[in-house]
Amino acid sequence: MAQNEKAKRCENCIVRQFNSLGAMSKEELKHVSNAKITKKIKKGDIIFEEGERLNGVFCIRAGVSKLSKLSSNGKDQIVKLAAKGDVIGQRSVIADENVDLKATAVNDMEVCFIPKDRIVTPLKSNPKFTMEVLKTLASDIKDSNDVILSLSQKNVKQRIAQALLYLEEHYGVDDDGFLKLNLTREDLASLVGTALESCIRNVSALKKEGLIKISGKRTGIVDNAALERFIEDF
Repeated sequence: MAQNEKAKRCENCIVRQFNSLGAMSKEELKHVSNAKITKKIKKGDIIFEEGERLNGVFCIRAGVSKLSKLSSNGKDQIVKLAAKGDVIGQRSVIADENVDLKATAVNDMEVCFIPKDRIVTPLKSNPKFTMEVLKTLASDIKDSNDVILSLSQKNVKQRIAQALLYLEEHYGVDDDGFLKLNLTREDLASLVGTALESCIRNVSALKKEGLIKISGKRTGIVDNAALERFIEDF
């Protein structure tokens, strides 16, 4: 077996260290690896649609996906960004329900599709794996509650500032100090729950106040401490 292919085996893959799959036994991981399908997803492609019935979950090996929900006004609201190590579609597969979110590739991605039975069967026999899955689901609920709290207590400019700090913390910056993951203004507006025009206006205001910098489509944070103080200044 080629070294590259060996590394992609679930029992050898470093990605599993970042999710609940790390709690599976080596034998269970072999069963997963024998059944999984690795896919390349292009930027902008849809991984699954809201309301779709999934026959398995997707483990992200590379790239970032946005998970969004169609709001009452017909616009997509981004509720979460999923990256390397995250498993998406897990809740709906375990609950045996149609998925309630749409997953779209923010950039080029590589994902592993794992059939439903390779997830559900260990849940019934491996308490350690079950506990890790429960922790993940509980964390997702907490994140959702934090989003609701932010929407209710912070204004648009504060939510944008918070989102930019999140992007820097989780995805890093390039050599010039700009965010490695630069969301479009449409995606940033969707992430913070505002209209595109409002997002553009508030991003410009943050730049004028010297808190962020912009070069073309790139955005960077100038003063993290000042931006954090601004977010907490209700």
